[in-house]
Amino acid sequence: MQILVVSDTHGDYVTFDKLVRSKPKAEVVIFCGDGFRDLEEVKKNYPEKMFIAVRGNCDWSCPLPLREIRTIEGKKFYITHGHPENVKYGLSALKALAAKEEADIVLYGHTHVANIEHDGGMWIMNPGSLRRFECSYGLIDIQNGQVLMNTAIFS
Repeated sequence: MQILVVSDTHGDYVTFDKLVRSKPKAEVVIFCGDGFRDLEEVKKNYPEKMFIAVRGNCDWSCPLPLREIRTIEGKKFYITHGHPENVKYGLSALKALAAKEEADIVLYGHTHVANIEHDGGMWIMNPGSLRRFECSYGLIDIQNGQVLMNTAIFS
C-alpha cells in the first residue's frame, strides 16, 4: 500500500491537488495540518482515496483532532502537526508520546523541514511543507510488513 504524506499547505490548494493527482497509486493521503480548507477542497476531487488529517496551529475553527492514532496495513501510526509536542525545539516529547502509544510510524509537520529517521523501532517522518520555495512531501510504501519511506521535492 502506498501512502502520501502532506503537511503545511497554507492556502496552496492548487499544488496540493496537483500532487495528489500525480500519485494515483497512493490509496491513503495523510495530512499533518495547517491547510484545513485546502484539504477539504482536495478531498472533493478524490472520493476513492482515504484521507486522514489532524489540525495544525494555523487551522483555526477546525473540527479535526490534534492527534490521530490509526492502524494501517498492520502498522500503528501516530499522526500530529507537532506544535502540541513542541517539535521546533526537538523531538523528545513527540517520541515519548508515540512510544507510549506503541507507534510504529510517527508523522508530524510544523517545522516545514522534511526529515526521516528511525529510532528505537519507530519510523519518524516530517514531509516538510507543500508551500514555499521547495515544496516537499512524503511517501510511505508498506509491503509484506516492510516499511519504505521517502521524502521528495514536488515541482
